[in-house]
Amino acid sequence: MQNSLSEQDSMMATMVQERPRTRVIAVTSGKGGVGKTNVVANLAVELARVGKRVLVLDADLGLGNIDVLLGLVPRYTLEHVLCGSHRLSDIIIQGPAGIQVLPAGSGLPQFTSMTDAQQLMLQSELEHVADSVDVLLIDTGAGVSPNVTYFASAAQEAIVVISPEPTSLTDAYALMKVLCRQHRERRFKVLVNLAKSQREATQTFHKLDIAAERFLNIGLEYLGFIPLDDYLPMAVIEQKAVTERFPCAPSSRAFVELAKHVAEWPVPQHPKSTVQFLWQQLIPMS
Repeated sequence: MQNSLSEQDSMMATMVQERPRTRVIAVTSGKGGVGKTNVVANLAVELARVGKRVLVLDADLGLGNIDVLLGLVPRYTLEHVLCGSHRLSDIIIQGPAGIQVLPAGSGLPQFTSMTDAQQLMLQSELEHVADSVDVLLIDTGAGVSPNVTYFASAAQEAIVVISPEPTSLTDAYALMKVLCRQHRERRFKVLVNLAKSQREATQTFHKLDIAAERFLNIGLEYLGFIPLDDYLPMAVIEQKAVTERFPCAPSSRAFVELAKHVAEWPVPQHPKSTVQFLWQQLIPMS
């Protein structure tokens, strides 16, 4: 009997190891205008180029625009899913480098705070599409709304995008404070965007890191920075990822390095929050 149980345990362990690994990463910010969605778009493209199957969820419900940024024209959006008229698989559109995008729609104030029923519906729908991807990249809204904190706490990892502007730091600190105190989040990765130099980027990060450690008792991980160059706004105007349109630009090279780093992250074995635990019952994360 003991040998039989050991064999069963071994078989179960093998099955768990063979389950598809879907990494869930939320990219968020305390303030709008820091280039968060641009980070998501370019990170998704470069993750696809290193061999990852990427699905982008535009979770900025009500003000979603990643489809616009990439020059995509969706027929249906998350509005149709949350209203119950379509399945999540119906609204997926193909983006550059083979990424898949779940567009959110814009001008929908009724979805800026999802109900419990809508959250459960979205979780259930994600179950049917997450098996086929390696990375689920969530572009949250900015600020501390219930939707933002919900998606940030549901993800395995949260990347907080900041810029050198003082208001970006204060708003990022406010977001981490809410996530820490209300959702017990203790780990944040920070990316400095739109920095003029490495020195400006590191100084910006250290200001936030000192405040987070002193007043929230949490440590931050520095992911590096994306330099501000003339090619970024040019790519936005052309509705292209800068890595696709200007692959030799300084910002493009930074996104390439960021994607390589993210692709090597190990998948966490345990949920870091109650919300993520619920997600793991539906989405195979380990």
